[in-house]
Amino acid sequence: MSDATAMKERQPLLVVKDLKQHFPIDAGLVFKKQVGAIRAVDGISFSVNAGETLGIVGESGCGKSTSIRSIAQLYKPTSGSIVFNGTELTTASEKDLLLARRDIQMIFQDPYASLDPRMTVRSIISEPLVIYNKRGLLDKPMSAIDIETRVEELMERVGLNKAFKNRYPHEFSGGQRQRIGIARALALSPKIILADEPVSALDVSIQAQILNLLTDLQKEMGLTYLFIAHDLAVIEYISTRVAVMYLGKIVELSKAEDLYMKPMHPYTRALLSAAPIPDPKVERTRQRIILSGDVPSPDKERTGCYFYDRCPNKMPWCSCHIPPMFKISEGHECACWLYDSTDHAGQSMEEAEADALASLRAKETAGSDIGAERK
Repeated sequence: MSDATAMKERQPLLVVKDLKQHFPIDAGLVFKKQVGAIRAVDGISFSVNAGETLGIVGESGCGKSTSIRSIAQLYKPTSGSIVFNGTELTTASEKDLLLARRDIQMIFQDPYASLDPRMTVRSIISEPLVIYNKRGLLDKPMSAIDIETRVEELMERVGLNKAFKNRYPHEFSGGQRQRIGIARALALSPKIILADEPVSALDVSIQAQILNLLTDLQKEMGLTYLFIAHDLAVIEYISTRVAVMYLGKIVELSKAEDLYMKPMHPYTRALLSAAPIPDPKVERTRQRIILSGDVPSPDKERTGCYFYDRCPNKMPWCSCHIPPMFKISEGHECACWLYDSTDHAGQSMEEAEADALASLRAKETAGSDIGAERK
């Protein structure tokens, strides 16, 4: 193995830096103009190593699904960097993006809406193989018999009878449809699968079957998962590491066992306290953290902590300073001023606002100096 190959294998498979996905708000019937933006994802950074499962959890509307759709380039990101296996996806050419997408596949949330009702199971699973085969982007060309054999193998691997390949999606149950979606995602032998709440629309017993199937496939094929769910138990079961999102931001990133044993961010603690524990004695005695207020609208640019409006531990400093990710321990990071080395608890609102204004002026001055040098 060459040094270059060994170095590439040690690098993360996927690296996301400061990803933003803003959707414009337009006004006017004839002469439309942008009057604002929905900041669905507002600057997130993380990496995913080969063979692991990174779970993303958070309440509805926090930007989980938008994040992975932006990574898959289903949405063109507003800004930021997405590097997959050495390829920058945001600026990649059409051919490079097609090659990268061969190794990036998605499992969608709704098994009823993600399958074309006019196509048979055979056509659904074979479609990516046919497209890439025609374009000459497979490792080796496949004949019609090879594609047919591959479809049958995939159906049996995900627990479907290959005799059903000529049936249509409406002839299957919800769990079976999701298995069809998994088989389609596996058709091109991808390196990473972006799973957008793949079990949320299924019964609990079927959820367990699908999760066990995904775990077995990961061990068998060396797959990497970016797994989204709002069910904390599902995330705990399948994830190697967990990222907690709130209002388009990652507020805590940690190994799964560390996050569940010792949550650090106030939002993570509230989120975990809302999950029921299957032990009547513990459930009766534990204290639930109830947050005040509602989730703020994502259409405003924020200058302070995104969780400030609902945080039970907020300080004046938090209102006008966005916290970076502070390192709590090895592999555990948290975006909260409570873990800064400087104690901000004694500062007044006037002192915090004055500091924020001074920092803003310093940045503007630095930007002006850089612009003058370029001229």
